Parts: sequence; C-alpha cells; structure tokens
Amino acid sequence: MSFLKEFKEFAVKGNVVDMAVGVVIGGAFGKIVSSLVSDIIMPIVGALTGGVDFKDLKLSISEGIAGLPPVTINYGMFIQTVVDFLIIAFCIFCVIKGINSFKRKQEEAPAEPEKPAPDIELLTEIRDLLKNR
Repeated sequence: MSFLKEFKEFAVKGNVVDMAVGVVIGGAFGKIVSSLVSDIIMPIVGALTGGVDFKDLKLSISEGIAGLPPVTINYGMFIQTVVDFLIIAFCIFCVIKGINSFKRKQEEAPAEPEKPAPDIELLTEIRDLLKNR
C-alpha cells in the first residue's frame, strides 16, 4: 500500500475528522473562556482586592541596563493563566457531566425485548399446550 493511500485512509476516517472539529471548537471555546476570565471575572477580583490588576504583578530581578528592559518574573500573568485553566477545566467538566448524564438516561430507557425466532415461538406454544393438558 502506498504512503499516500495510507495517509488518505487515515485522514478521511471519521475519528480524525471528529477530532479536528473538536480542536477547532475547543480553540474557540478557550477564547470565550479567556475573555470571560480577563474581561469579567478578574476585574471583579481586582475590585475585591482593592483595585489590584493581576497582569501587572511582577518581581523585578534586575533593572534595565543600557536601554534594555528590566528582567522581571511576571507572576501576575501566571495567576491569570491558572485562573483561566481552572475555569476552562470547570466548564469542560460541566459539559462532560451533562453529556454523561444524558447518555445514562438513554441507556436506562427500557429496550423492547427481541421477538424470538419462529421455531422458538412454535416450541414455546407446544410446551404451553403440553403443560395445560
């Protein structure tokens, strides 16, 4: 089998396409949640902490020398990223939990019993007739 033919079979499989769609939607979902965190949640947290903007929190290691910017550890951006992650993880958890509960409800629905084969039905009728004699 040629390399291109194998690649075509791999790329066209349903799972790969589903995964690609999931990655695209996940990227868009991440942007929405990042906006939620940076534009709505963090300003509220900043107001509750006395107007502190976490993005501006940093520790200066050395001052700028000869026109170079100072070397800093931007721990505020790290805090922002951790909050983003926690909110994204929580949202994904809620979505997965909802999907799982929906699947459980579908599984709990009673399925109709399969109708036995005609020869089994005939044998059952014969057994019932003999039993009633």
